[in-house]
Amino acid sequence: MNSIIEESRLVELTNEEIARYSRHLLLPEIGVEGQKRLKAAKVLLVGTGGLGAPLALYLAAAGVGTIGIVDFDFVEESNLQRQVIHSTRDIGRPKVASAQERIKGINPKCKVIVHNKILTSANALDIIKGYDIVSDGTDNYPTRYLVNDACVLLGKPNVYGSVFQFEGQVSVFFAKEGPCYRCLYPEPPPPGLVPSCAEGGVVGVLPGIIGSIQANEVIKLIVGSPEHCGAGLIGRLLLFDAWNMKFRELALDKESACPICGANPTIHELIDYEQFCGLKKSEEEEPIETISATELKSRLDVGAPVQIIDIREPHERAIVKFPNAKPIPLGQMARRIDEFDPAIDAVFICKIGRRSVFAIRALREAGYKGRLLNLKDGVNGWAREVDRLLPVY
Repeated sequence: MNSIIEESRLVELTNEEIARYSRHLLLPEIGVEGQKRLKAAKVLLVGTGGLGAPLALYLAAAGVGTIGIVDFDFVEESNLQRQVIHSTRDIGRPKVASAQERIKGINPKCKVIVHNKILTSANALDIIKGYDIVSDGTDNYPTRYLVNDACVLLGKPNVYGSVFQFEGQVSVFFAKEGPCYRCLYPEPPPPGLVPSCAEGGVVGVLPGIIGSIQANEVIKLIVGSPEHCGAGLIGRLLLFDAWNMKFRELALDKESACPICGANPTIHELIDYEQFCGLKKSEEEEPIETISATELKSRLDVGAPVQIIDIREPHERAIVKFPNAKPIPLGQMARRIDEFDPAIDAVFICKIGRRSVFAIRALREAGYKGRLLNLKDGVNGWAREVDRLLPVY
């Protein structure tokens, strides 16, 4: 493919830049012209977490002229196991602030545009339209579909990556030349079926590997030319298993029935992606009743009868044990319904209070008539509000 950077935008390299990027200039696939394209390029990184960290570091080091970063989150201690763009002293700071500082530390000539906000259907097109390439480093389905659809509508390539536990995926979705994300995943999975990294874990080096591959694909899109363009990941999904150290590859086809990039598209504007992914409560759905850690502690202190059900798996319960809780993993919930007493309130706990919601719904669907409560913020909430000797994980 041709480079996405037009010749008219190319700028000259200074002597300082020639010295800095000399190892690139020696590569015929990049050379002076490719480095000029990198300098002229504008790349938007959606997320400055595990994937966005190596992306930002390597793109800045490579000489990308403008890097935009979108993130609304703050640095937490648990981020530091994999989000190498942040440091211990950054805990509590906005991620975009620490990322910007680190990028400028690597390459002061790199222009950094900060978008300290949530990417939404209302602002995505305005933010993305000013960039040549978007790299998606998010960890949730609504944002992935949002980024995909905005890129298709604007004609931008989307360099996609995802990680979970020991497995990662990378591809380039560019509807002008191949399939988009919806061609691969027409529908999101049911809510709760796929846990996030915060709930399921991720080995720290995996985002570094996947994010570096994303950075490589971004660089190739920028410097690509008919004469020098390596095999990119348009139309290919690269799968990596870090535990068994294996790479696999799947060929991806553009789907003619795709609702946004197919022959007869039905999506012409951005939609409500929370609703599309089933994360908004329907009017018919019975609300989940919650109980705070302090409220549960008060009940226990006065000896009020309560059933505490820990839905976490054994390896997770080994991190933090919850006092007097009965372990029933989420997958066993419905078939163990006879172990519950409908006359006594049942409180369900997990790490942060998300997976336990699905346990409650499973019991309701199985016909359970007793009162079901979800511990707000889960075990971590209990550790913060009641027993501060327990670790937060």
